[in-house]
Amino acid sequence: MKPFAALVSALIFVSSSGAALAGNAEDLITANKCNKCHTASTTKKGPSWASLAEKYKGKPEVAARLVTMLKTGGPDDHKKVEAPDADLKAIIDLVLSSK
Repeated sequence: MKPFAALVSALIFVSSSGAALAGNAEDLITANKCNKCHTASTTKKGPSWASLAEKYKGKPEVAARLVTMLKTGGPDDHKKVEAPDADLKAIIDLVLSSK
C-alpha cells in the first residue's frame, strides 16, 4: 500500500506544480507588461500568443531559442525579461500552449 500512496502523492504534486508554473508565468507576463504588445488571440505591436503557438507547433527546439531571445532582446529589440531561465521557460511553455 505504501508504494501506491507514494505514487498518488507524486501524481498530485506533478499535476499541481504545472498550475503553479502557469501562475508564475502569468505573473511574470503581467509584471513585465508583455500584454502591452501581445495578447492571447489578437496581434497588437507583437504577435498573439496563439499565432506564436501555431508558428512553432511541433518544433520543440524553439523553446531554448525563445528563452535566449527573452533574455537578450534578440535581433528585433524585444524587451529583455529579467528572470531565471526556469521562469522564462515557464513563460514560453505557456505561450506555446496557447490556442
